Amino acid sequence: MTDTSPTDAPMREVVQRGLWFEEFEEGVRYLHRPGRTVTEADNVLFTTLTMNPQPLHLDHAFSAGQPFGRPLVNSLFTLSTLVGQSVAQLTLGTLVANLGFGEVAFPNPVFTGDTLYGESTVVSKRLSSSRPGEGVVTLAHTARNQDGVVVATASRTMLVQTREAGERAAATDGAGA
Repeated sequence: MTDTSPTDAPMREVVQRGLWFEEFEEGVRYLHRPGRTVTEADNVLFTTLTMNPQPLHLDHAFSAGQPFGRPLVNSLFTLSTLVGQSVAQLTLGTLVANLGFGEVAFPNPVFTGDTLYGESTVVSKRLSSSRPGEGVVTLAHTARNQDGVVVATASRTMLVQTREAGERAAATDGAGA
């Protein structure tokens, strides 16, 4: 037996990446899977790393006397997880920069043990007038818990490479080799 192919053709390689500017389509919704179950360690670590001493996130005894009766997951962890869930599918290696976030809302709380599922809809896109080879894309992000309840929404505007510019950069820096 031999391990060589009958044609000895080189194996085709596929590099995981996000979408080029041209691949974003207005009105398309991307569902980001798998979901992410939030642990108490996630909440405590994120909250303390970001120097947020809010007892609503850290103190079970204090939180027991508050309206929700238990600690809330830090809302910025929720937002960060939502955006992070979109990276592999949408912007991995094709993002130039985040330009801004707008209309961020947390309509329902997140608790440890909840599983977050993200989705992103392309709201608009246009080629950059000042940066050749790049385009501006605006997304509407939504996070839902395991019951389908919306726990976070945000709009996000970002700068993304065009296919030609991205492939040209990869060829010149050796990343494509």
